[in-house]
Amino acid sequence: MAEVTPMMKQYLEIKNANKDSILFFRLGDFYEMFFDDAVLVSKELELTLTGKDCGLEERAPMCGIPYHAAENYIVRLIRKGYKVAICEQVEDPKMAKGIVKREIVRVVTPGTVTESVMLDENKNNYIATIYKVGMYIGFAFADVTTGELMCTEFTGVNGLINLVDELARLNPSELIVNQAFYDSADINYIKQRFNSYITPIADEEFNREDAINRIKKQVTNFEDRKDAPSTGYVATGTLLMYLEEIQKSNLEHINKLNIYSAERFMSIDLSTRRNLEITETMREKARKGTLIWVMDATKTAMGARMLRSFVERPLIDVSKINERLNSVEVLKNNPILRADICDCLNKIYDIERLIGKIVYGSANARDLVALKLSLIQLPELKQLLLTIDDDLISKLTENLDLVQEIKELIEKAIIDDPPITIKEGGIIKRGYNEEVDRLREAGTNGKNWLAELEANEREKTGIKNLKISFNKVFGYYIEVTKSNLSMVPDYYIRKQTLTTGERYIIPELKEMEDTILGAEEKIVVLEYDLFNEIRKIISGEIERLQKTASVIANIDALSSLAEIAEKNNYVKPTVDDGDIIEIKDGRHPVIEKMMADGEFIANDTLLDLTENTINIITGPNMAGKSTYMRQVALITLMAQVGSFVPASFAHIGVIDKVFTRVGASDDLAMGQSTFMVEMVEVANILNNATKRSLVVLDEIGRGTSTFDGLSIAWAVIEHISENIGARTLFATHYHEITELENKIENVKNYCISVKEKGEDVIFLRKIIKGGADGSYGIHVAKLAGVPYAVVNRAKEVLKQLEDADISKKNMKDIKKSNVVVGQVDLFNMKGTAIAAELEKLDLNGVTPIDALNILYRLKEKL
Repeated sequence: MAEVTPMMKQYLEIKNANKDSILFFRLGDFYEMFFDDAVLVSKELELTLTGKDCGLEERAPMCGIPYHAAENYIVRLIRKGYKVAICEQVEDPKMAKGIVKREIVRVVTPGTVTESVMLDENKNNYIATIYKVGMYIGFAFADVTTGELMCTEFTGVNGLINLVDELARLNPSELIVNQAFYDSADINYIKQRFNSYITPIADEEFNREDAINRIKKQVTNFEDRKDAPSTGYVATGTLLMYLEEIQKSNLEHINKLNIYSAERFMSIDLSTRRNLEITETMREKARKGTLIWVMDATKTAMGARMLRSFVERPLIDVSKINERLNSVEVLKNNPILRADICDCLNKIYDIERLIGKIVYGSANARDLVALKLSLIQLPELKQLLLTIDDDLISKLTENLDLVQEIKELIEKAIIDDPPITIKEGGIIKRGYNEEVDRLREAGTNGKNWLAELEANEREKTGIKNLKISFNKVFGYYIEVTKSNLSMVPDYYIRKQTLTTGERYIIPELKEMEDTILGAEEKIVVLEYDLFNEIRKIISGEIERLQKTASVIANIDALSSLAEIAEKNNYVKPTVDDGDIIEIKDGRHPVIEKMMADGEFIANDTLLDLTENTINIITGPNMAGKSTYMRQVALITLMAQVGSFVPASFAHIGVIDKVFTRVGASDDLAMGQSTFMVEMVEVANILNNATKRSLVVLDEIGRGTSTFDGLSIAWAVIEHISENIGARTLFATHYHEITELENKIENVKNYCISVKEKGEDVIFLRKIIKGGADGSYGIHVAKLAGVPYAVVNRAKEVLKQLEDADISKKNMKDIKKSNVVVGQVDLFNMKGTAIAAELEKLDLNGVTPIDALNILYRLKEKL
C-alpha cells in the first residue's frame, strides 16, 4: 500500500490536530492548502485548483497563495465564517536535517483577528464566553486588540433576556459556550439574532479552580472576592484558556479584569437598540443615519470606540452623568482651547491597537514610528488640559503618563521612514548600535569599490556601456551588450548568455561580493534582533501605555460631545433622580441632521409619575408620531450618556430601562407572524418595565382584527397605569382609546395637528393636546399616488362604515370589570345574550335544518 511522502505526512499530522480550521501550510514563499481544504478554498477564493504528488496513487488537490499577500485572503475567509490555522517554517531550511520543522504559530478566528485590514477602527472586535449552569449565566468578553477584559453574571428568570440584551450591545464576532448550553434550545434564539461564530467547549473545561488560577496568572493584582460573580470567573478563565490556545503567544496586554453589573447602566434591549438605530440603521445596517453617526466627532480611533461605549451604555448614576455633563460644558464653552486639544488628538494614532500588535510581535517599524509620533503630542496635550478647571478632566490629566522614555528610545533607534518589513534591514538609525554602523560602512565601502571597478573596466576595455549588476541567483556580475562582445578581454569568465548580450565575472569581483553580502546578511540579522529588543522594552511599559491610551480616549470622547453640542445647538439637560421628563422644543437628533436647516418641527414633552404618566398620541400616518416618540427616547438616552441634547430645555429624571415596540421586520423571516412578534415584545415590556422605565409603544394591535387590537391596546394601557407606572408614550390609530383620558387620572391625550384645505390635508408635525379628529388614512393614500377612482371608492366605503361603527356607541360605557370578558362584551352588549345562547346549545343533538333555523333567528337579534 502506497505511503504519503514525509512532507505530506507532516501536513496531515498538523491538519488532524486542527480539523476545524483551514490550514495555511508554509512552503517557501507560499502558503499551500491540500485535499479538502484546497477544494474548499479554491472555490471560496476563486483560486486555481491544481495537484501535487503526495505518494498516493492520485495527486493531492492543491491551491496556494503568496505568503506576503496572505492577509487579504485570510480576511475573506474569516468574513465567510471560517477559522484559519497558520503553519510556519520554524527553522532555517538551510539548517534543516530532513523535513523543515513546522508549527502552528496562530489560529485566526473572527474574534481574535489583530490585523488592521480586518478591523473597523471605530468599534471593538469582541470575543465572548457564555457559561450557563442552572439559573446562572456567567459571561465574559475581551477585545484582543486593545486588552479589554470584563465579566459579569446573570441570574433568575430574566437571565437569558439580560444576556441577549448584553450581546446586542457588544455584538461579539465570536462566542465560546459550554456544551450543555450549545445543546439547549436557548442557543437557537442566539443563532437567529446574532452572526457570531459559535464554538462549543466541553462542560468539564469550565472549572472554577482552573479559571481562578488562569486569572491570577494573567491579571495584575487579582483578588478572588467573595461577592464576585462565580460563573463570571469561570467564563473568564475559559476565555483566557481559549485565547492562549488560539494566539500561541503571551497576552500580557490583557492584564486587568473589570467585574461589572449591567444594572449600573441603562438597560436597552435588542429590539429597542434596533428600533432607535443607535449604531446601525434597521434596513441597510449602515452607520450613516444613526445616533452614533450624529454624535461622533472624535479625532482618534480610541476616542471613537470610547464614545461608542458611552452611547451603548448610558449611565444611571446621576453624579457620574452630571460629572460628564460638566466636563462637556467646560469644553463647549472654550472653543479655542478645544480646537488646540483636537489639533493634538488629530496627530495621535491608535495607541491601544499598536500596543496589541507590539505584544503579539506583529508590530513593524512603522508601527513604532506611529507610537513615537503619538507620544510626541502628549506634553502639549497635558499642558492644555492642566488649564481646565473641571473635576473629571483634572482626574484624567493626572493619569496622563507622558511615557517620554519610550518616545526617546524609538526616536533614537528607528529611522523616520522605515520599510514595512523588519527582516530586510534598513530600520535602525545610525548611531544607535556600533556594530550596525561598522557593517554598514563596510557595505558602503564595498559599493564604492564596485563603482570604481565599473569605471576602471570601462576604461580598460573601451566598453562605454559596461555595467556591474546584481541578482540573487548569480550575485554580482559584469554585463556586456551583444554589440560589444568582441571587446571582452580573455580574463572575463562567462556566466550567462542572454539574447541581448553576455554576463561575466572576474575573481576580484567575487571576492568583494563575499565581503559585501556577508556584511549585508549580518546587518539584516542584527537589525532584526535589535528591533525585537526594542519591542520587548516597550512591552515592559504596556500598562503605562494602556493607562495613557484610556485617558486620551476619554478626552477625545468628551471633546466630541462638546463639539456636537456647539455645532448642533444642543442644550445642557438637567438630570436628577426625579420623576419628570420635560423637554421644550425637542428635536430628533438624526432626522434634523438629514434635513435642511430649520425644516425640522420641534415639539414639547411632559411625562411624570402623577398626572402625565401615559401620553396617548393619535394622528394620521406619516404625520410624525413615530419620529416624535423616538426623539423623546433618544434625547433621554443622550442626556444619560452625558451629552447635551437637541432641545431648548430638558429636565430628565433618570430612567433605568428604555423599551420601544415599533416594527416586526426583524423576526418575520424567522417564521413568526407579525402579530406574534408584536405580542412577544409587548409581553417582554410588561414583564420587565419598572416605575423608573421609559416605554414607547407605537401602534400595537395592528396585526389582528380591529376589536382584538383595540382590546389589547386598551388593556395594555390600563396595566401600565395600574401595575407598572412607567412613563409611557403610546401612539395608536384606535381613536376610541382616547376615552381613557376620562377614565384614568394619569393618562393624557395628544395628537399631531393637521391643516385641512378643502379635500387636501397638510401635516403640521406639531404635537398638541387632545385626541385626533380622524385617521386621514385616505388622504395618505392620495399622497402616496393611489389611483383617483380607488380613493373615491374608499371615501364611500368609509362613510358607510362610520355610520355603522358600533364601537363609537359603546366606548364610553366600558368598565374595568368588562375588559377581561372579551371583545364582544366590550363593544356589543347584544352579543352577550347571543354568546350565552350559543354556549348552551348542544351541537350533537341538533339536526342540520334546526341549526339553520337557529342561525336565522340569532341573526335577526343583531
